[in-house]
Amino acid sequence: MIRFRSIASSSAGNCYHVTDGRTELLIEAGIRFADIRKALDFRVSRLAGVLISHEHMDHSRAVADLAKTGVDVYASSGTIAARGLSGHRVKTIEPKRQFEIGTWTIMPFDVEHDAEQPLGFLMANRDGEKLVFITDSYYCRYTFSGLTHIAVECNYSLRILDENIAAGRVHPAMRPRLLRSHFSLENVLDFLRANDMSKVQEIHLLHLSDNNSDEALFKRKVQEVSGKPVYIAGR
Repeated sequence: MIRFRSIASSSAGNCYHVTDGRTELLIEAGIRFADIRKALDFRVSRLAGVLISHEHMDHSRAVADLAKTGVDVYASSGTIAARGLSGHRVKTIEPKRQFEIGTWTIMPFDVEHDAEQPLGFLMANRDGEKLVFITDSYYCRYTFSGLTHIAVECNYSLRILDENIAAGRVHPAMRPRLLRSHFSLENVLDFLRANDMSKVQEIHLLHLSDNNSDEALFKRKVQEVSGKPVYIAGR
């Protein structure tokens, strides 16, 4: 059974632990290595690998430390080059080229963000469960069948953003960058409507903005559209 746990989820740092009961992985390593070790009860050696979506530090801060500790790091060639990573623990993966880590079969896919070669991940275990992970992308061009778990960024609401700009709480220059780099509530709802939700067991909302989000509103809206249990990833 897939278990997805947020260790950190914000602009300050992102890190998630996922297991199917057999193979443990991290997705993102954007916090201090010491904090990752503590969150894993100092059992880093149990990790079969870490998937990195892109090079920004709030997603990749601890990758070099994890590699030095013996954890394989999986990322696109663009991410690897941008972070200057090297060594036998660094594994290059490509969009739409499937690979395996332990009992997971993983399909990376391209997403839309202001990074060198950002990726999302479709992850399937041997029990037929599927998790899709998407962060730091303003939309997803793909749809997925048979999903059982969804972990998707829900960074801001366009309405809240515009209200904050009008009130002077957010600089207007932030608007175009957000619109072209992060998933809004409105786009998340469209993404959910476009996908087969019949087997979905739970939805995790990731990377909420400190200023331009509303946890209660986001949870309610996603539950209304999906009819599924919704969890806000912890900060």
